[in-house]
Amino acid sequence: VQLVESGGGLVQPGGSLTLSCEASGFSFSLFVMSWYRQAPGKERERVATIDSAGDKKVYMDSVKGRFTISRDNGKNTVDLQMNNVNVEDTAMYYCHVNDMGWWGRGTQVTVSS
Repeated sequence: VQLVESGGGLVQPGGSLTLSCEASGFSFSLFVMSWYRQAPGKERERVATIDSAGDKKVYMDSVKGRFTISRDNGKNTVDLQMNNVNVEDTAMYYCHVNDMGWWGRGTQVTVSS
């Protein structure tokens, strides 16, 4: 099983960024996927979840209306579109396979002017 996140970087407040997670080694289309994040000194928190078909999406309150999770089961990818970011979004972002405990290594997002 491999989960490889990409797309992180430095972005200004109010800017946008798209994170991508490429999965391999398992039947991606069968699993619910999530994006988590962890800021320094804080616990890891779930940002967004998408069901196996991509029909149902759930977001943490602080990112509702700003972030969008999506998936492409043909390409085995799950993306997180981040719009209107703020400094509180600064964190390491991780891709996660629900119910299996599989994690990627993360991609760093830093929001700063």
